[in-house]
Formats: sequence, C-alpha cells, structure tokens
Amino acid sequence: MVVVRGVGNGLKTAVLLGGLSALILLAGQWIGGTTGLLVAGLIALAMNGFSYFYSDRLALRAMRAVEVGPREAPGLHRMVRELSARAGMPMPRLYISPTSAPNAFATGRSPEHAAVCVTEGILGLLSERELRGVLGHEISHVGNRDVLIASVAAGLASMVMILANLAQLGALFGFGSVDDDGPGLLEVLLFALLGPVAAGLIQAAISRSREFEADASGARVTGDPLALAAALAKIERAARARPLVADGRTAPVSALMIANPFSAASAARWFSTHPDTAERIARLQAMSRGVARV
Repeated sequence: MVVVRGVGNGLKTAVLLGGLSALILLAGQWIGGTTGLLVAGLIALAMNGFSYFYSDRLALRAMRAVEVGPREAPGLHRMVRELSARAGMPMPRLYISPTSAPNAFATGRSPEHAAVCVTEGILGLLSERELRGVLGHEISHVGNRDVLIASVAAGLASMVMILANLAQLGALFGFGSVDDDGPGLLEVLLFALLGPVAAGLIQAAISRSREFEADASGARVTGDPLALAAALAKIERAARARPLVADGRTAPVSALMIANPFSAASAARWFSTHPDTAERIARLQAMSRGVARV
C-alpha cells in the first residue's frame, strides 16, 4: 500500500485555511459583531453543506457522465482498481463523459462515496501509461479528501462574502456595529470590496496547493512521475486547441479537473484554481530524478 499524503502542501493548506478563518473572525467582530458572524456562519454552512453532499451528482450531471463497469471499459476499470488498491482505498465509481475536451476529475465526499470521471477526449489523447498517471492523480484527490478541504474553503469564503454584504448594508442603512467606536464608512466599504478578493485569493491558493499534492502523491502511487508530466503537457496543448465550452453547468466543475479546461491563460495566476502547468511538470521531473519530494 502506498501512502498518498504529503507534509509540505498539507501544512500550506492548513496555514491558508487558518488565515481564511482569522479573516472571518476579525471581520465578523469588526463589521457585524457576534450576531453577524453567527448569521454568516449558518448561511455558509447550509449552502456548502448541500454542496458537500451533492457535489458529485451535480458535477457528473453537468458533464453528462455515464457510469461504466468492467464490461463497458475493461482496461480503464482495471487501472482504477489497481491504483485504488495501491493507495489502500475502496475503488471509486467510474464514469465517462461524452466530451471531446480532454480532462478528468474526481468528486465525492469520502473514499467510500467517490467517483472518478474521464472524458472521451482524454481517452483518445493519452497513451495507457499517461492515462494511468492521470488516474493516479485523481485517486489521490480522493485519498487526500480534497473535496472535503475544498468544501471547507468554499464555506469560509462564503462567510466572507456574506459579511461583506452585511457591511455594505450596514454602511448604506446605518445598522450593525458601524458607530463611533467601530469602523468608519470608508473602512467598511473597503472591506466590502477587498474582503471577497482576499478570500478568493486564499481559496484559489488552497486549490493550487491541493493540485500540487495530488500530483506528488499520484506519482508515488503510480511510481511514474514522468507519465503524469507527459499527460499534463498534452492536456495543456489540447486545452488551447479545444477548450471546454464555459457555461453555467461546466464552470463550477472546472476547479475539480486535472487542468484548466478553458484555456491556459484564462485567468490571472493568483486567482487560478490550477498551478502553472510548466511548474507542475518541472516538479514531477525533479521528483523522477530524486532531486525533490514535492
């Protein structure tokens, strides 16, 4: 059995989540007091609790994915079963999406309730070795409980958004804790504008950290870092040539995918949910040489 969890990116994720939590506590006390913090927390908990329990169904439905078994996709099923066993995990449900854009993603709230989905585009693009590297990455997301981490981060970011809205309402209508002893109107409006930006930056940084960790732990599961590096290079080129159509269904799923499905330069790096592909490849190449353990 291969242990898929690492230390460096896990520590970075914990620090980022702690920073996001600290931002919420400070803003809640500053803007809305205990009541504002409680209201924001309850709303965010409800919103993201629903997402946590039903994100797999929503993502698979958005990609029109169909579940397949060993009879429909014997080679794919064999690889997922083997890699899951190497990672010491139950085998996730396996889906194929009838999408020409090459990509893959994992979803589900726990290893016992997980699904891995690949597109028809990626099946036609990658060699068996490269596809195995991608599947190792996705299975590592499940083992690292990245859907749970993403849900927590999304919940905390939602609380910041709600507090920012409360701040705007308080500034406009004169309620809340904006008084002589509290923040002034300009300070409240600055938080309403910059708070969501800061939360978005931290949430994106957490997502990038989890992608780096899934690259590293997936490469340990497969024992072949260069296979994933080669797959990422191919997916990057294909995403430029055949980007996924961005709409209300596919956009929320994009953060789950192994690579940005729309285009490599569709978002500023700081706000991107995916690390730079060249950096990912360089880390995997260094890992294959034994120079660094990511």
